[in-house]
Amino acid sequence: MPTHPSARVQQAREALASRLRELRLDAGITARELAIRCQWSESKSSRIEHAKTPPSDADIGAWCRACEAEGQTADLIAANRHADAMYVEWRRLQCGGLRQLQESGAGLYRRTQLFRVYCSNVVPGFLQGPGYATALMSSSAAFRGTPDDVSEAVAARMERSRVVHEGGHRFAVLVEEAVLRYRIGDADTMAAQLGSLLSAIALPSVSLGVIPFNVSRSMWPLETFTIFDDLQVHTDSLTAAVTLTQPTEVALYARAFEELARLAVHGSEARALITAALGTLDD
Repeated sequence: MPTHPSARVQQAREALASRLRELRLDAGITARELAIRCQWSESKSSRIEHAKTPPSDADIGAWCRACEAEGQTADLIAANRHADAMYVEWRRLQCGGLRQLQESGAGLYRRTQLFRVYCSNVVPGFLQGPGYATALMSSSAAFRGTPDDVSEAVAARMERSRVVHEGGHRFAVLVEEAVLRYRIGDADTMAAQLGSLLSAIALPSVSLGVIPFNVSRSMWPLETFTIFDDLQVHTDSLTAAVTLTQPTEVALYARAFEELARLAVHGSEARALITAALGTLDD
């Protein structure tokens, strides 16, 4: 059963506290000595080590200096920020409607030069056609009971997706073959969407790979995720949109993407799988 996001936040805070305590122990100093070096109370050190009080970025910098471990500062600060804002509940994101959710990511899309996208369940947003996006967002709005502004949200998604054609951006996309077979909308909607994917293969900015059903897997199917340059990862669950910025976590997702890419087929083989999926729509 998936861990609830709030529990994951607490786990992240406890993991950070444990890492800070290990730094102090590795430095061979007591909590009192650390407090003296940091010029704060011993009780503050204890609260931080026991995950009772979240440290500030400045606290982490002082802690690392006191332990002569300045090389750990950036990673620990990123972990701290991740613990505070590792997820945003979908209910909060969508309370203003789906259009606002689409528009909120436009700036990040414009800034990003390299997108690495893995999708195990639906077509990536920036490769979705209007019909497919409408069917998907309509079902999402109905399920979550959010404001019905699907038409405006689809228009915002189409506007955001223009980055594929603008230049200055590269898209490395991997989809499981199941994405081609899951029927979002009716047969005509899926036919149009699969046709759009065939066209996307020819785009100079897009590398589209499909991971076949029958491939011998060295990497299991994962949740859908997007890596924006080497700066952050977005992944979605049913209840939360998760943003990861800790360098070690971003690197782990980048490694997973590389492993999944080795399983994918591209070019004519990818086209054949998409065409085969098209052929099943009349079944």
